[in-house]
Amino acid sequence: MERRVAVIGAGTMGSGIAHVAALHGYQVYLLDEQPGVVTRARQRIAQRLQRDVEKGRLTAAESEQVMDRLVEAEWNQLADADLVIEAVLEVMNVKKAVFESLDRTVKPEAILATNTSSLSITELAAVTQRPQKVVGLHFFNPAPVMKLVEIVRGEETSEETVSAVKAFAESLQKEAVIVQKDTPGFIVNRVLMPLFIEAMRIYEEGIASKEDIDKAIQLGLNHPMGPLALADLTGLDVDLHVMDYLFQEFHDDRFAAPQVLRRLVRAGKLGRKTGKGFYEYSES
Repeated sequence: MERRVAVIGAGTMGSGIAHVAALHGYQVYLLDEQPGVVTRARQRIAQRLQRDVEKGRLTAAESEQVMDRLVEAEWNQLADADLVIEAVLEVMNVKKAVFESLDRTVKPEAILATNTSSLSITELAAVTQRPQKVVGLHFFNPAPVMKLVEIVRGEETSEETVSAVKAFAESLQKEAVIVQKDTPGFIVNRVLMPLFIEAMRIYEEGIASKEDIDKAIQLGLNHPMGPLALADLTGLDVDLHVMDYLFQEFHDDRFAAPQVLRRLVRAGKLGRKTGKGFYEYSES
């Protein structure tokens, strides 16, 4: 893997991926179609780096070097990228449009990766002329901290592509797991969403408080965070989207989203302060 990486989408995940790549010596091109998003992302990254300097994890000079490697780019600058990581909305049609444009823009030997947490790699690859170079590269939030990366094969992803992105993940000091089949939800979300759903159903049925549900899972299963608090952290709208996609693909009630989650997401879209998550919500 060469040293030029592009990240499409400067939201929470995109900025986190850009941060960790620049930290480990890569030239990073960061793009977002929304005005001002990349500027704000760079400001957040600079603040995190400053905290690392204050705690002695980095020197001030090293922090400046990281920021120098992290540049706001225009679409035509992507021609030089060796690896492009898409981190836009978790909506298939949006991602397809990005991949179609990337395929026309970047050099033929460049790898196109998606940070999707559940969608089909094969379906995304089908809109390109390089399906053998399309792969899932699923980082976890917050990307600079979480060690795991899921590498997901599409039907035509080559062994060379898998090896290259595995080496890239390891160069970021991440632990990679290989998902051998392009299945909805991959490993983590296929296990995690039923856990979220059952915890939400227990809460919805009035069996236990949200605090006691989370405490039970933390202490009984040795999880560092309870499922309802984790669902809040990952984003309830994202959780709902993933559940609905898994239900659509598997037609299995294990993935049927609880009504309490739909109410929370609906309230959040209406701008209600009580609609942000389980720990900021009251149905009374």
